[in-house]
Amino acid sequence: MDTVISSDNQFRADNQQGRLDPLWIVGFVDGEGCFSISIFKNSTIKLGVQVFPEFVVTQGAKSLNVLEDLQKYFKCGKVYENRRSDNHRENIYRYCVRSLSDLNQLIVPFFR
Repeated sequence: MDTVISSDNQFRADNQQGRLDPLWIVGFVDGEGCFSISIFKNSTIKLGVQVFPEFVVTQGAKSLNVLEDLQKYFKCGKVYENRRSDNHRENIYRYCVRSLSDLNQLIVPFFR
């Protein structure tokens, strides 16, 4: 189950202004993020399938602040916690934008 994360952590060991640089964001997302489109069967929809586009960037718990910085920069999306039950020591966090209007008006134009 996903849990929405909100943090008021003001301490940053890194240069926060550097993290908000558009070129840094492009490079970071190139390595840690993706655009995806999932298609699910859904008998309640006229065509029988549901299209689910999203923009996602993932990080471990130690780098949660990076995802929060991206959320603040783009002013949209949410940060979710994915709890792990395998042998890894920390949970995974996702910055995720699913809104079509946010994807079309904010996220995609930024990367163009």
